[in-house]
Amino acid sequence: MFDALPRPRDDGGALHGFTDAECDHAANHLKRQTPEHSAAGVLSAPQRIILIVGATCIAAAVFMAPITTFIALNAFFATYFIVAVIYRVFLMILGRGAKITERSFQKQGNADALPTITILAPLYRDAEALSGLAHAIDALDYPPEKKDVKLLLEEDDDATIAEARRLNLYDHYDVIVVPDTGPRTKPKACNFGLLRARGELIVIYDAEDQPETDQLVKAAGAFATGDAKLACMQARLNYYNADENWLTRLFTLEYTLWFDWLLPALQKLKAPIPLGGTSNFFKTDILRAVGGWDPFNVTEDADLGLRLARLGYRVEMLNSTTFEEANCRLGNWIRQRSRWIKGHLQTWLVHMRQPGAFVDMNGWHGLFSIQFFLAGNVAGALLNPVLWGAFFYLNTLGLSTLETAMPKMLHQLTLTALIAGNVCFILCAVIAPLKRGWRHLCLFGLTAPAYWLLTSIAAYKALWQIVFRPYYWEKTDHMISAMAARRRLPRATSAPAQ
Repeated sequence: MFDALPRPRDDGGALHGFTDAECDHAANHLKRQTPEHSAAGVLSAPQRIILIVGATCIAAAVFMAPITTFIALNAFFATYFIVAVIYRVFLMILGRGAKITERSFQKQGNADALPTITILAPLYRDAEALSGLAHAIDALDYPPEKKDVKLLLEEDDDATIAEARRLNLYDHYDVIVVPDTGPRTKPKACNFGLLRARGELIVIYDAEDQPETDQLVKAAGAFATGDAKLACMQARLNYYNADENWLTRLFTLEYTLWFDWLLPALQKLKAPIPLGGTSNFFKTDILRAVGGWDPFNVTEDADLGLRLARLGYRVEMLNSTTFEEANCRLGNWIRQRSRWIKGHLQTWLVHMRQPGAFVDMNGWHGLFSIQFFLAGNVAGALLNPVLWGAFFYLNTLGLSTLETAMPKMLHQLTLTALIAGNVCFILCAVIAPLKRGWRHLCLFGLTAPAYWLLTSIAAYKALWQIVFRPYYWEKTDHMISAMAARRRLPRATSAPAQ
């Protein structure tokens, strides 16, 4: 447990040093304590055996009966794609009526009883974003003495450290310099912050975040009225620069669908919820009890959401929004998306080491959700271009070849998967912004197939990286949009205007 560690030395409450034991603990505690929950090693020994045996069997089948093997694989992938689409549409329908409970702390007791909340802000090469983040944190409507702010700055990031000094943040926040030890990831930095956390609750904010000013009060109210198994509240995420270009519009549609429709539906089903990377509030004691974040997982948020579920805890959605900067440059977007997909694949592999744990805690529908929601997002990005490519290729070879490689029933199944599936996804994208009244974005949902093509490119990059660079954290650049630059200096006093 984290609390069992010796107390670190303290350099005046600003720049903290860490002992070797703490550095090892932050990086390796989860891997050492519960290796089955850690992404270190990527594949477990049984998973490696299954992969080798499966690949060998498929290779032998291709050699001995290539057409039959192609038909079998095509049928399997097309069926999986259709089931994933149906499940996504079902969640969309369920999410339409899913209500996010809003609970006020003031109704439960005196505001003086508000819990201390530790705010973790892991930053790397984010000097330009620091002033805006500081303004957003200071603008949160919560007693200053009960905001335990930890800026987590990397040891070799001289620019951000210098900017923190220039802004006098050492006088207002707890600035923690994270030692330059491997792996170099956000979750490892958060584990160092967890060592210093004083709050009963912990929340993470990213460099470009602008949470609604009453978010901390809402989170405190949710936990005050929740039961002992409520471990985390996930605020909704969205973007303040949606209208910057086509990429930001499609990114906004995707986030709106995810946080306003799909995750509330998962909550209603009591299925595991893969967390977003920011604005998730945790009970500190529970977070420590489950081992903190996994430093070897590049989507530590999604992993932690599933780990909480398999250990019997619950995640709920918080009726508050944190506005972020949507990626407006293609290269930066690909880097970010490939990391997300790689992390989701890591997360799926980790939690499929013991799939029965989800059945025990969440029922069969919990395991089903992981296969067709979390894994479905990755598989869909990988399969969509393959199914289209195979379909069009065989249709150009002539009728006799087509009938041999793709019998009529398989032809209809594949066509249904491609056309009906993509149409359903387009409709979801078109409908998604209606909950927020952003009707001007609906039309852009019709262009979603082009966006999915970009997602597929990122997915294949992620597939390559999980083999050759599984723990590499691709840095996402912030403060690159024109609107983000304009919002850098003004003090945030309310939710961002849309």
